Amino acid sequence: MPDFQQLESLIPVAPLNLIVMESARELGESVDKYIAEFRRNLHQMPEGDPAFHGYAKDSYQIAYTLDRFGSGEAKATINESVRGHDVYILTDVCNYSITYKMYNYENHKSPDDHYQDLKRVIGAITGKAKRINVIMPFLYEGRQHKRSGMESLDAAQMFKELHDMGISNFITFDAHDPRISNAKPLGGFDNFLASYQFMKALLSHISDLTVDKDHLTVISPDEGALDRAVYFANVIGADTGMFYKRRDYAHIVNGSNPIVAHEFLGSDIKGRDVIIIDDMISSGSSMIDTARQLKSMGAKRVFICTTFGLFTDGMKKFDEGYKDGYFDAVITTNLTYMNDDVKSREYIFIADMGKFLATIIDFLNHDASMSTVNMPTDKIHEIVDKYNKGLIAPELYE
Repeated sequence: MPDFQQLESLIPVAPLNLIVMESARELGESVDKYIAEFRRNLHQMPEGDPAFHGYAKDSYQIAYTLDRFGSGEAKATINESVRGHDVYILTDVCNYSITYKMYNYENHKSPDDHYQDLKRVIGAITGKAKRINVIMPFLYEGRQHKRSGMESLDAAQMFKELHDMGISNFITFDAHDPRISNAKPLGGFDNFLASYQFMKALLSHISDLTVDKDHLTVISPDEGALDRAVYFANVIGADTGMFYKRRDYAHIVNGSNPIVAHEFLGSDIKGRDVIIIDDMISSGSSMIDTARQLKSMGAKRVFICTTFGLFTDGMKKFDEGYKDGYFDAVITTNLTYMNDDVKSREYIFIADMGKFLATIIDFLNHDASMSTVNMPTDKIHEIVDKYNKGLIAPELYE
């Protein structure tokens, strides 16, 4: 569990400010609320010390405007002073709901548009803020993290641009390939997982889950997600397995080689509950196929845990898969935008990340050790142990 007491012996780097881009408005409001709550109720800070001026406030958000010209060009304006402050900019590059006018046509913002808006805000405060930190839960161009042949390496280019603009720290969640940090050798890079929040949401909604090696298996849907599955399985004391994606390397469809089949590697799962864990659901085709195969192999129930529920092809496949009994629930986070139609599905459970993200910002603002924040193993052990013993009701988890 994060040790908030260590913050009481540390002076903040600078007064804290939070710039919430329109794309992350709902999550940003939650984070802002939690930070204010932490500093009112958890921290015992000296009064009258100049180093703690403006430390406890009702809100840490800084107002900004983003004006768009008729040609589609834009500019950002910061409406409050951030001189000498520790600024955290929160953005969601996958929010497709935001529109703008260009030549009188209405356009939905793409990840490229959100990234350009982020750079505009950074450009407005560079040279004024003491430190600039970018929080980008879904890593822009994180899926183009390696080069095959004569391809662009977009994620590395982004890191270079942001570093040149003066970014100190970059915070993301469940990067598609954690080795992407090698593309940012200068400056801070933190990649957090939602393991504890997944377990909390799962235990809060499933009342008869037995979490041990004999009843539960954690599955990686492909070789790329194996590290996540192994960590999660080891922490909760479950068995593990994986699927190997056999691809057609002679063809490319939508930027990647199409999957021919999923081959399972692992022990017998007949009669066991299964958790599939991955960083994202994009179209969802491979995830549904994985769940279908697990049920055909005799899995009792299948729960899908994914950090980013993008559902780029809509919900039809998942509605049909749920109706056909291929899976029993999807647990995803609120780190990226989902419309009300998606969230209304009875099988979608949301793992709230607002409190966790607020904790990250609070610790970074003090330059405190992130070890207890980044590896919540003890917290997971605690809630699993209490759940298995029936000591506390699911709704009481904090």
